[in-house]
Amino acid sequence: MSLNKIFGLSILIVVFLFSCASRPPLHEKERTIAVWDLDDLSPSKAARSNLGELLSNQIIEVLKKRETYKVIERERLLLALEELRLGTTFLVDETTRLRLGQLIGARWMIFGGYQVIGGNMRIDLRLVEVETGKITKAVQKMVPAGNVQGWMDATQKAAEGLF
Repeated sequence: MSLNKIFGLSILIVVFLFSCASRPPLHEKERTIAVWDLDDLSPSKAARSNLGELLSNQIIEVLKKRETYKVIERERLLLALEELRLGTTFLVDETTRLRLGQLIGARWMIFGGYQVIGGNMRIDLRLVEVETGKITKAVQKMVPAGNVQGWMDATQKAAEGLF
């Protein structure tokens, strides 16, 4: 048998053995999650400044209560943006946000948005695996538009529905 055939066979054996190996225990990165402020997707942008941040704080509180995930704080996301000299307008693209998530060590990210149309508010959340960009789960909630506490409660329930 030639040296090339022996080398090729050795590579195949190593690949086979690695594919048979059991999954390693849960690492720190596998439990790390980043939450982005929810985007206002409403046709009318009426005086709702900082609402996306307030709603994302509800999601973070749900995660902290679970104690299953380590939440990457918003300040760390902003520091990474500054370090890379990226403006927030650059982050409109979800792919860019996922790349940033990889840089800061997040395994998962939560994206979402809300829409106020007529008398209703719709909240949409997505749990996305950073490495693949695959949406693991998506949740939607509808509440009356005039009830701010209802918005907070609906966001909390939507976040709980992701897990």
